[in-house]
Amino acid sequence: MIDLLHVILLGIIEGITEFLPISSTGHLLIAEKLGLGHRSDLFNIGIQAGAILAVTLIYWKRIWQLFTQWREPANRDYLLKLVVAFLITAVLGFIAVKHGFKLPETVTPIAWALVLGGFWMIGAELLAARQPDRSAVTWRVAILVGVAQMLAGIFPGTSRSAATIFAAMLAGTSNRAAATEFAFLVGIPTMYAATGYELLKVLRGGGAAHENWIALTLGFVVSAIVAFVAVKWLLGYIRTHRFTPFAIYRIALGVALLLLVPTGA
Repeated sequence: MIDLLHVILLGIIEGITEFLPISSTGHLLIAEKLGLGHRSDLFNIGIQAGAILAVTLIYWKRIWQLFTQWREPANRDYLLKLVVAFLITAVLGFIAVKHGFKLPETVTPIAWALVLGGFWMIGAELLAARQPDRSAVTWRVAILVGVAQMLAGIFPGTSRSAATIFAAMLAGTSNRAAATEFAFLVGIPTMYAATGYELLKVLRGGGAAHENWIALTLGFVVSAIVAFVAVKWLLGYIRTHRFTPFAIYRIALGVALLLLVPTGA
């Protein structure tokens, strides 16, 4: 019973943090260190897949429009930019994996990433506010979002959504809603590809044989439901609010972790 409660909590954490600019990888590692238990790679993949499914459902009309009306110049241009951003992330990510890059398993680098990322978000928000309100996505935006997404993938605590949204805003798409939409749409194929790659590795390694499928299914469902609610709320929130509260939260959490870690807490 306690284990299932932990699974629910992990699903909630993943659902809230995957698309909010506060770092899901960092929060899951912190949750593990706080006693929610180390989970298998397949479990972590499963709850991430739940969050991806949720955001796919939210944007399904936009995705359907892009693929069924791709002959329209505006849709074709937008779709090509999504593809380029995805390919940049995929190629750079593949190079990082081939060079043996691995995510850290300690809290300290994540704490620093939370703090530095929080200050960066505040500065980026101020810079973006000085720009004219632009909703158009340029090729520069597409390229920088692809690079930002890859960097967020190899530096846990950075937050993929924060990195890509602010990359878009600073590169020219200063409208928060438009920048967020492009960042999330790029993230959908990227995260499906990454999840599929990791899942294939786990299955080939025989990891599925000893998996607790009840826990995995529960985590997947909880993550999907919570992510759906969280993203819906975020998309409404950013229409009239800045990202500053998320930045302050990151800084406060990072500082608290840096103060606690040396004590062994």
